[in-house]
Amino acid sequence: MLPAALPGHRSRAEQFDDLVLDAVERLEVRWARQLAGTEFAVEEVPPSAPAPWEHGGVPLGRYFPADAGLPARIVVYRRPVVTRAVDPADLADLVRDVLVEQVAHLLARAPEDVDPGYRG
Repeated sequence: MLPAALPGHRSRAEQFDDLVLDAVERLEVRWARQLAGTEFAVEEVPPSAPAPWEHGGVPLGRYFPADAGLPARIVVYRRPVVTRAVDPADLADLVRDVLVEQVAHLLARAPEDVDPGYRG
């Protein structure tokens, strides 16, 4: 057991959640009105059935439009994202890029318009 003050106290999943929250907060600075009511979530892996528009590969995130009284939702898939990152800095950048891509779908804009720092 580690004391709460040490970095290792938080699990890898909790640290990943923090990266997602940081990236969402950064996007909300610019797009707060457009993102109002949108839910953001982290799931371990995507469902086994791909979305109709997904061709090959494992998705890193998905945007689900509002439907039948449910709000719009953006999900980041932790394990596929972590697997693709080469180091902690790359992981933070990749999380941000995945969220930027999904917000771009929601806003019907190019990812570069949503965040000029998007790496692609």
